[in-house]
Amino acid sequence: MNAPRKAAPRASTDWSLGIRLWPFLRPHLLFFVLALLFAPASAALSIAQPYLLKVALDDHILKGDLAGTQTIALWFLGAVVLSWVTEALYLWFLSIGALRTISDLRTRVYRHTVGLSLGFFDKQPKGRLLTRVTSDIEALGETLTAGAVTIVLDVLSVLGVLIAMVWLDPWLTGVMLLLSPVVFLSVEVLRRILRRLYTEVRTSLSELNAFTTERINGVEVVQLYRDEVRSLTFYDRRLKRYRDATIRTNVYDALMYAIIDGLSSITVALILWYGSGGAVEGVLTAGLLAAFIEYVNRLFRPIQEFSAKVAVLQRAGSAMEKIFGLLDVQERVQSGEIEVLAAEGRVEIEDLRFSYGGGADVLRGISLTLAPGEVVAVVGRTGSGKTTLGRILTRAYDGYRGSVRLDGRELRELELSSARRAVGTVLQDVQIFPGDVRFNLTLGVEVDDETLWQAIRTARAEGAVDRLGGLDGRIEHKGSNLSVGEAQLLSLARTLVFDPPVVILDEATASVDTLTEALIQEAMDALLERRTVLVIAHRLSTITGSDRICLLDAGEVVEIGSHVELMRAGGAYADLFRQQFAEHDAAAGTERPSPVDAPG
Repeated sequence: MNAPRKAAPRASTDWSLGIRLWPFLRPHLLFFVLALLFAPASAALSIAQPYLLKVALDDHILKGDLAGTQTIALWFLGAVVLSWVTEALYLWFLSIGALRTISDLRTRVYRHTVGLSLGFFDKQPKGRLLTRVTSDIEALGETLTAGAVTIVLDVLSVLGVLIAMVWLDPWLTGVMLLLSPVVFLSVEVLRRILRRLYTEVRTSLSELNAFTTERINGVEVVQLYRDEVRSLTFYDRRLKRYRDATIRTNVYDALMYAIIDGLSSITVALILWYGSGGAVEGVLTAGLLAAFIEYVNRLFRPIQEFSAKVAVLQRAGSAMEKIFGLLDVQERVQSGEIEVLAAEGRVEIEDLRFSYGGGADVLRGISLTLAPGEVVAVVGRTGSGKTTLGRILTRAYDGYRGSVRLDGRELRELELSSARRAVGTVLQDVQIFPGDVRFNLTLGVEVDDETLWQAIRTARAEGAVDRLGGLDGRIEHKGSNLSVGEAQLLSLARTLVFDPPVVILDEATASVDTLTEALIQEAMDALLERRTVLVIAHRLSTITGSDRICLLDAGEVVEIGSHVELMRAGGAYADLFRQQFAEHDAAAGTERPSPVDAPG
C-alpha cells in the first residue's frame, strides 16, 4: 500500500492562516463590506462627543450661555444615538457574514472528515475529531463575530482619537504618548505567550475529549473490570493538564487587562499634572483638559478590549491550526472516472496484495473469481485477512496491489459512489441511527413505501417494524429498543432497499441466538437470490451450503472447493471444521461423530 499523502509543511502564522480562511469568507464578502461601511461613521460620531464637551465647557457653560449649552446638548445627544445605530448595524452585518462563513466551514470540515478512508479513523481518536468539528470551529466563530473584524472599528477609533488630540493640542498629545512604547511592548509580549498557551489549551482539550469519548463508548468494559478508579485517575491526569493550561491563560489574560488599565490611569494622571501647570499659565482651558481626559479614556478602552480580543484571536489561531491541519489530511480513497449504472456482479480478484500503513502484507497474492449469482464463503482463523478482503471490495481502503475487477472493469478505476453502490455489506456489528425506521432503511434517499415494505417482508423484519409502529416508528439511540436480531434484520432490509448486485455478509449471524439465526438465515436466502455473494464466516457451520469455500491462512488462499469436496480432501479446511465441532461439543457436553460427509 502506498504511504498516505501528507500535506507539505507550512508556517502557521496568523497571516497564512488568515489567507487559508479567505475562501470561506469570500462568498459572504458583501456583509463584511456593509459592516465596514458603518465602521468609520460609528468611529467619527464617537470621536465627536468629547469635542462637543469641550465646546460646551469653554464656549457656553463657563460663559453662562444657557441657550448655547442646550444646543450643544442636543448635538451631543444626536451623536450618541447615531453612534449607537451605526455600531448596531455594523455588528449586525458582521454577525451575518461571520455566521454564514462558519456554517460553510463546518460543512466543509464535516464533508472532508466523512470522506476520509477508514485507515485514517483507525488511527484517530473520535473525541479528538469531535473537538475539531465542534469546539475548535466554535472558537473561530467567536473570533469572527467578536474578535478579528471588530478590531477594525477599534483601530479606526484609536486613529481618530489620536488625530483629534493632535489637532487640539500636539504638546499634550506628546505627553500622553510617552507611555505608548510600554503599552505596545506589553501587548506584543503577552500576545506571544497567550498564543502558545491557547495552543496547549486546545491540544489538552482534544486529548481530554478523546479519552472521555473512548471511556464512555467502552463504559461496559470499564464497569465489568472494575476500572472506574483507574479510569478516573487517567481522566484527572488529562483534566489537570487542561485545567492548568487554562488557568495560566486566564492569568496572562488578566495581567494584560490590568497592565492596560494601570497605564490608562497613569496617562490620565500625567495629563492632569501637565494640564494643571498649563492652565495656570493660561495655555490650556478647562474644556480642552476635560476633552483630553475623555479622549484618553476612549483611546485606552479599545486597547483594553484589545487585550480580551487578543485572547479570542489566540484561541482562534490555535483552533485554525487544528482545523486546517485536519483539512490537510488527504488519506482518502481515490475515486476513478468510470460510472457504472448497472452491474452484472462478476468479481475477479487476481494477485491481490494489501498492507496497513506500509507494514507487512495482510493479503498476499489472493486470486479468486465470483461468478454472477454465485455464493462464495471465505473462511479462516482470526487475522487471516477475511475482513480486509471484504473492505477492499467495498473500497473502504485504497492502495491495494494486483487487480480487482467488477464486470471486467478495474475497481480503482470506477467512480467511488458507483463502486460502493454495486457492493453492499451486511456487518456483524450493525449500525442503527436514532430516528425513524424509514430513515434507517433509506438513509435519507427517496424510496416509496411499497418498496420499503417489500424489503422488510423479504428480510423477515415485519414483526420488529410493526412493534415499533411502522415506518414512522421511533428507534432509540444505538437501537436500544431493538434486540440484536431485530437490528440485524433491519440491516438486511436496508441492503435489500439499495439492491446491490454484489453482497458481502461479514458473519451476520454471529451475535444472535439459534432461533433468530434461523430467521436471519431465511432472510439471507432471499437476499442472496440473483446476487453475487461473498460470505465472510467464522462459524463454519453457517456456510456448508455455499457454492464454493475459500480457506485463507495468513493472507493466502490455501484451499478452494465445496464443503463436501474439502471435507473429503481431508486438508486444512477439514481439520478446522472438525476442530470447531469438537469445541462446540465440548462446550455443550455432548458427543457426536464428525460430519465428514455433511451434505452440501
